[in-house]
Amino acid sequence: MKVDLFDFDLPPERIALRPVRPRDAARMLVVRGDSDAPLQDSGVRDLPSLLNPGDVLVFNDTRVIPAQLEGRRADGEAKIGATLHKRIDLRRWQAFIRNAKRVKLGDQLIFGGGVTALAEARFDDGSITLLFEGDDPVEVLLDRAGTMPLPPYIASKRGVDAQDLDDYQTMFAAEKGAVAAPTASLHFTQRLVDALDARGIGRAMLTLHVGAGTFLPVKVDDTADHQMHAEFGRISETTAAQLNAARAAGGRIIAVGTTSLRLLESAAAPDGTIQPFAGDTAIFITPGYRFKAVDGLMTNFHLPKSTLMMLVSALMGRERMMAAYAHAIAHEYRFYSYGDSSLLLP
Repeated sequence: MKVDLFDFDLPPERIALRPVRPRDAARMLVVRGDSDAPLQDSGVRDLPSLLNPGDVLVFNDTRVIPAQLEGRRADGEAKIGATLHKRIDLRRWQAFIRNAKRVKLGDQLIFGGGVTALAEARFDDGSITLLFEGDDPVEVLLDRAGTMPLPPYIASKRGVDAQDLDDYQTMFAAEKGAVAAPTASLHFTQRLVDALDARGIGRAMLTLHVGAGTFLPVKVDDTADHQMHAEFGRISETTAAQLNAARAAGGRIIAVGTTSLRLLESAAAPDGTIQPFAGDTAIFITPGYRFKAVDGLMTNFHLPKSTLMMLVSALMGRERMMAAYAHAIAHEYRFYSYGDSSLLLP
């Protein structure tokens, strides 16, 4: 499919630079699969009444690490920026490098706090393997030298500050390893979770370490030519059993965020049974994809021509989603990571 089919005009003032407070005060657009069903302007706090007892929300419990590094080459003054993308092993990370042409394999890069790394290998996409030096765990080094990797559409308009350390982390964050937040979960508060529990709506956890590839634009003209970056995910036997039991009892599986959805679909058998999973996924979901694992999705509003816009169009239909986004823009919903939410029920 042509990538231009997923384009739309977004006024810059619709891009949220800060989240609303409290988190569950965000607006939520409810979109149902029936093309005759009206779009419903609602709020995140209404979520319990929009779901049924026995439904299960699936959250990504990944934790964002301070994966943005600024430094220079050891043998010169060339400034280098690094955004970690995916862990390779205990001391190595794949990273996207700003000014990558100035980095040769074998160069030592010096970051803040005395943190150093060697440029060890280059991938076909231009990213580089960084081997972090020393004995301290890489997580300790990042706490010393790194900053929160805010999305470019926010970071280009304001600096990262101390408030982002809290704002860009979900209440479910536990497993360190993401370089981008699973932003649909940013709307949840303990008050909302308690209301969902009281309604009899289940909660399940999986882990997908979101990589920096989620920020990269689609640079091809046709979706068939786009290559997704791999990300590591894990679904435990306990979670798989919980979800399969819920579905067998008539409950719906509602993914909270596209990261949860992509991992669930990666782990699903042809009959829709969710299997335990541990490994990389590079699943790319576009219109025509047949969903097996999920019955709905709660997600923020996505960028024009992005892989995530293609994903929600696959779930709900392209024309339905283009109409929903036009409605959201006209009614001044807030877009992207710190913006409002949508509930998609095909």
